[in-house]
Amino acid sequence: MSTPLAWFTAFHTLLSLVAIVVGFWAIRDLMVGRVRSGALSAFLVTAILTSVTGFFFPFHGFTPAIGVGIVALVVLAWTLAARRSIGRSGFWTAQFPLGIVISEYFLMFVLVAQIFAKVPALAALPPDLQKKLFGASQLVVLVVFVVLAIRTTRSFRVRAIA
Repeated sequence: MSTPLAWFTAFHTLLSLVAIVVGFWAIRDLMVGRVRSGALSAFLVTAILTSVTGFFFPFHGFTPAIGVGIVALVVLAWTLAARRSIGRSGFWTAQFPLGIVISEYFLMFVLVAQIFAKVPALAALPPDLQKKLFGASQLVVLVVFVVLAIRTTRSFRVRAIA
């Protein structure tokens, strides 16, 4: 771990893990109606930094990781705009928690992909079994986050209106 790229990779990985942990705290805060919390601010900063630092790795053509990074930054920009507009309309009040949950989902999506790529036991599986297991894992993560998005948005809107 003596090369600059190895240090940068470690920094990027640590930053993304911090964003994931803080993201769950931020979602919890949204469920109880907190609009301005340290967890929300910390999540937004670490999620943005995670996505931005992902673009500083050596470029070898367009990859799914670059696509996820671009979409994640668009969602985060939308979320920041929604945060400034909370209370002005029901539409924007719903967009903020939804953007936080979607941003957390993207981080978890990448985490699952990295686990499948880096854990030797999973990487050693036959390709067809690995694809099926990866797809099933991502489907479970997606379903969990869809439910979480619905519950968080409903809970936040009720508390934000009150």
